[in-house]
Amino acid sequence: MASEEQLSAIKGAKVLMVGAGGIGCELLKTLALSGFEDIHIIDMDTIEVSNLNRQFLFRQKHVGQSKAKVAREAVLKFRPHIKITPYHANVKDPEFNVDFFKQFNVVLNGLDNLDARRHVNRLCLASGAPLVESGTTGFLGQVTVHVKGKTECYECQSKPAPKTYPVCTITSTPTKFVHCIVWAKDLLFAKLFGNKNQENDLNVRSTDASSSSEHSEDVFERRADEDFEQYGRRIYDHVFGYNIEVALRNEETWKNRNKPRPVYTRDVLPLRPVGQNGNKDKASTGDPSSVSAMASLGLKNPQDLWSLKENSEVFLEALRFFFLKREKEIGQLGFDKDDQLAVEFVTSAANIRAASFGIPLHSLFEAKGIAGNIVHAVATTNAIIAGLIVLEAIKVLQNDVKSYRMTYCLEHPSRKMLLMPVEPFEPNKSCYVCSETPLTLEINTHRSKLRDFVEKIVEAKLGMSLPLIMHGVALLYEVGDDLEEDEVANYAANLDKVLSELPSPVTGGTILTVEDLQQELKCSINIKHREEFDEEKEPDGMVLSGWTPALAAEKTKTSDNGPSSSNASQTVPLESEDNDEIEIILKDPEILAAGKKRKSSDVSVAVDSEIFSVTGGMLTKRKVEEDDSHNDIVMVDGNLDPNKKKMVQ
Repeated sequence: MASEEQLSAIKGAKVLMVGAGGIGCELLKTLALSGFEDIHIIDMDTIEVSNLNRQFLFRQKHVGQSKAKVAREAVLKFRPHIKITPYHANVKDPEFNVDFFKQFNVVLNGLDNLDARRHVNRLCLASGAPLVESGTTGFLGQVTVHVKGKTECYECQSKPAPKTYPVCTITSTPTKFVHCIVWAKDLLFAKLFGNKNQENDLNVRSTDASSSSEHSEDVFERRADEDFEQYGRRIYDHVFGYNIEVALRNEETWKNRNKPRPVYTRDVLPLRPVGQNGNKDKASTGDPSSVSAMASLGLKNPQDLWSLKENSEVFLEALRFFFLKREKEIGQLGFDKDDQLAVEFVTSAANIRAASFGIPLHSLFEAKGIAGNIVHAVATTNAIIAGLIVLEAIKVLQNDVKSYRMTYCLEHPSRKMLLMPVEPFEPNKSCYVCSETPLTLEINTHRSKLRDFVEKIVEAKLGMSLPLIMHGVALLYEVGDDLEEDEVANYAANLDKVLSELPSPVTGGTILTVEDLQQELKCSINIKHREEFDEEKEPDGMVLSGWTPALAAEKTKTSDNGPSSSNASQTVPLESEDNDEIEIILKDPEILAAGKKRKSSDVSVAVDSEIFSVTGGMLTKRKVEEDDSHNDIVMVDGNLDPNKKKMVQ
């Protein structure tokens, strides 16, 4: 039972929840049943069928509706006297500024992506609002407390980040099935069914003057005299046959690699007589969104491994159905893991490409998991984590700093314990977010444009939404709704200028000030000119140091944000979509009791892809790297300066 003091703190608290998904549903229920009476929820998502197995506040009839609003309605049915305010919006919207956050006694995160987490962390720092973070992956979970000036902030330590691959690997030299998935989803699917005018580095045309006119034109344009079968076969032959032949002409590329095998429809599928459709009509009636190439071809089990012939049939059938039954959507389609036809197309295309490059094929079930970033969530883990969030929130409301705990939920009991509490740490003095430590950027100032700096550093790495960039007193770039037309035009023109040719030139030794007015975050970046970069190891063509770099997370999958534009150093991102931020490893620990310090030297917790070993009340750190070929954890020994990271006493 809660004490009178706790009940008083709970009843008088104004709480902000960010996220109403897997953790959010459990959290809202637990908050309501614990006595909280003023809860605000922000979530931009709508309910999908795939949410229903674990997000228990939602039902089939709610599919397509706002998660925040439906969650409110569901909880008010059993707690009608409390106040729940839903916002069907993005937490990064301007209305959710520092002043908005100041009204809350505590902020509770149940988010599913790194970018939004960083944004909320910064608003909490600026507003002084305590933050309780959380995340789950299968049976693993974590809850951490972040209070300005008392504990480290969310960004004091590195986090798993989207795995990126150079485009040359995706388009020319794939070695893993995930490379084929990225190619099929972000390049081929996007080019066929998304914006045809986009540049995405898909090798679809030949610039060889000796090539036939068939390959010098845009092969994705369907000819007036073509039926869907002919069109599909031409696309197939071009991307799986002709393009591979073109790639093989570069003998240098294949000196130390296995050569791919061109695949043409004539080698896999016999020509079908016009009008021979088999079972096609059975799968082409009713709701266009329910059309299935698998059903049409009599393929029933998504866990079966299709042959090259079957993959080729699914590819052609799926393409045919898109143009026959969903023609109105073509030109604006993006990959959706709940779109059966899209999953079938991507699976078959990835498998055909994999067969060409000697990569093992995968079932539709496996391919869907990779393409859609499906982490098989466990509702029980979400419930446990939600309970821990509320416990930490109550401690925060009582300002019980000594009782704060970062708690990790384990998959397997250790000494009959499934929960491992660890005392939080002091702020990292090297953190550029909460300690304003200057950063250093190595960049070719004579080649890189301001746009490259904004997109790859300011937005992608620093996570700023409304950046302002200054060189001394000169304003180089700004984003905002209150800008005059001439200012917008001037900043837009600056974006396409090389750094050294800006009105206030940026060269080696320059110090840039980058600020986000919405997040109330400012940092200084020392520019260091560098001529050359390794395209494989440094695909961005620039290197930022002095910050907490994100560690590559191989398990994360592709983003649905559409393909990136073409440039020489482009990478294809694989962005996490679920709450997967942790990996926990125990080596026969001796845990005395919940809340007490561990005394054994062999307790290791991998927090956000770093291993912390408890030794005499202090934690030492070793980086965790993932072998690209397997899911095994590879630990690389390293040292952590104890002066930089201490437990909060």
